[in-house]
Amino acid sequence: MDIILIPGLWLDSSSWDRVTPALEQAGHRALPLTLPGMESRDSDRSGISRQDHVGAIVNAIDAAEGPVVLVGHSLGAGLAHAAVDARPDRVSRAIYIGGFPTGDGVAETFPAENGEVPLFDWSNFDEADLRGLDQAALADFRERAIPSPEKAANDPQVLTDPRRYDVPVTMICPEFSVEMLKEWIAEDMEPVRELAEIKDVTYVDLPTGHWPQFSEPDELARTILDAIGDER
Repeated sequence: MDIILIPGLWLDSSSWDRVTPALEQAGHRALPLTLPGMESRDSDRSGISRQDHVGAIVNAIDAAEGPVVLVGHSLGAGLAHAAVDARPDRVSRAIYIGGFPTGDGVAETFPAENGEVPLFDWSNFDEADLRGLDQAALADFRERAIPSPEKAANDPQVLTDPRRYDVPVTMICPEFSVEMLKEWIAEDMEPVRELAEIKDVTYVDLPTGHWPQFSEPDELARTILDAIGDER
């Protein structure tokens, strides 16, 4: 099975380096993406849109020989969901880690500077977000961080195909719990309204911070493999 791994804000394909070996040892092909404008800190991000990021994921799906699994972290969950919408017949499962499948027309509001969304100061994150990351890990994160394109982060989501609701989803809950997520769904909170429409959703707790690919990479890999099961 081809597993396409989509990073969230500030991260490139290398953010999956401690997760991919276990996926490949299990017989899968791991395809971590570096999205447009995220090649380096010096890349030109001024014209990169959300649709450019979605298009890069769709291109990866089209390049695969058969069905794929999409894994999206944080904001990458919304991007992955848009790719599911574009290719619902090619995605066997979507796995969302610490993020949600963004609904049609919904836009984020990340603060930007000069067309970029830079990594925030750590004081802007909740303690739960940073759980599992010591000072060395935080320093490494900041060293690797690349500003994300403002339009890719904040453009409205565009969805058109209701067949996206037929694609099975696994929600991996790191800094929030399954219980909390189900409460948000019951309360009809906007970030999870689209999730409530999906017909087949599996919920999995992975207690750590917002970045389990750094804080619990082995456990994250096992959770992804459990979600895929016998799919090949």
